[in-house]
Amino acid sequence: MKRHFFTFIMFCIAVAAAAQVERPKLIVGLVVDQMRWDYLYYYYDQYGEGGLKRILNEGFSCENHNINYMPTVTAIGHSSTYTGSVPSLTGIAGNNFHKDGKKIYCCDDNTVKGVGSDSKAGKMSPRNMWASTIGDELKLATSFKSKVIGVALKDRASILPAGHAADAAYWYDNSVGHFITSTYYMDRLPEWVEQFNKQNNTKPGFDIKPTNEGVTMTFKMAEAALKNEKLGQRGVTDMLCVSVSSTDAVGHAFGTRGKENYEVYMQLDKDLTAFLNALDSQVGRGNYLLFLTADHGAAHNPNFLNSHKLPGGGWSTGDTKKQVNEALAAKFGVKGDYISDVIDYRLYIDRNFLDANKLDYEKVKAAAIDVLKRDSQFVYVVDFERAAESAMPEFLRERTINGYNRLRSGDIMVVTRPDVLNYTFPRDYRGTNHGAWNPYDAHIPMLFMGWHVRHGSTSEPTFITDVAATVCAMLHIQMPSACIGNAILPVVEQK
Repeated sequence: MKRHFFTFIMFCIAVAAAAQVERPKLIVGLVVDQMRWDYLYYYYDQYGEGGLKRILNEGFSCENHNINYMPTVTAIGHSSTYTGSVPSLTGIAGNNFHKDGKKIYCCDDNTVKGVGSDSKAGKMSPRNMWASTIGDELKLATSFKSKVIGVALKDRASILPAGHAADAAYWYDNSVGHFITSTYYMDRLPEWVEQFNKQNNTKPGFDIKPTNEGVTMTFKMAEAALKNEKLGQRGVTDMLCVSVSSTDAVGHAFGTRGKENYEVYMQLDKDLTAFLNALDSQVGRGNYLLFLTADHGAAHNPNFLNSHKLPGGGWSTGDTKKQVNEALAAKFGVKGDYISDVIDYRLYIDRNFLDANKLDYEKVKAAAIDVLKRDSQFVYVVDFERAAESAMPEFLRERTINGYNRLRSGDIMVVTRPDVLNYTFPRDYRGTNHGAWNPYDAHIPMLFMGWHVRHGSTSEPTFITDVAATVCAMLHIQMPSACIGNAILPVVEQK
């Protein structure tokens, strides 16, 4: 009897000790899609005092923060930020990739239906992602008492950050003009979301993403979730994952310079100011931990660069695919699509085509690599399976290996010259793209502010995979299941 009583007392002490772990009331993850690191300073004098400038002046900035994999695209950037991992381990090999020999979208899930919409836009979930997220680990650490919610215009920018155990992820369906979710999370929208959609909507079919209104809509929805779900106000640590998608859409359409990009960042700064004020009011200044980063950057438009005598050109993936297929047909005597797809610098060999024509995979791959190496646009052509043996600089080799998922990334990767971007463009084209290892695509902001964060900065190298490790270390919770990052010590040790 005494032994049972002693065990009970020890259990109570352990529970009490666990309850005393100090954590913020709320974690806010904010990803600004396509935000180059230099936007912090290029527009600094135009920012107001309460938004980005406030985070810079009050928070801690990692000035040499980079993406340590290729390709640098939205789905991977969001998943890597919140899992602390890379495509080789998360399964998220791109916005689009091949799974079981078929091209899929990163969040495709035909086992679910839309909630708030009957369109294909609702058939989404995080099931293609193998790893857990910060929010998943927070839920495990609090016996699932924490709430975790994702908000973005893009589905992948809401779903992947929020993780598998999220209470909700909301994204915008242009076909109906409002926020939706899927049956992965719930069977019907909460009443507050239905009310929000009635009061805040756009005409069905209108694409809100490449507009300043898209920035405002995102923050309004995030603030509505904060208020109606009482995030950070329930006696347990909650998490809100917000991604601003309009900055990416505007950049793709209008480039990294000019009126449109300036205006969308001014709108971001204005709406961020209001959002921070709402956090101060509802959760309390110093009671929330906020981090702000990007999923990738963007290259300057080649026409813009050329006009200033700077090198810049474009690569046609379609032309490369045709060139390789024609060369292989001539070599092996069989016409067809040896290369079935080119996605984000990666070439997919059609195994079914090879099997049907009794062609040797290794010989075809070697021949394809030989053809690609003759193209002066490419500084390296890599056999993914032998990437560790490639004669590349070590940092490129590491990024190649990190970005290669054996089941989903294809067979060959090309590395273009720094002045060759992965798109073609007419002379009047103003937009941009991203996806490469270069600093214009891979050097991104990383700011922390709020709970136990003092003002400062570091120029020591940090990586996108370090974000999850840092947040989890500050909260004293386990890192996500595939995390390979390290806690950023100047941030964690402030605590």
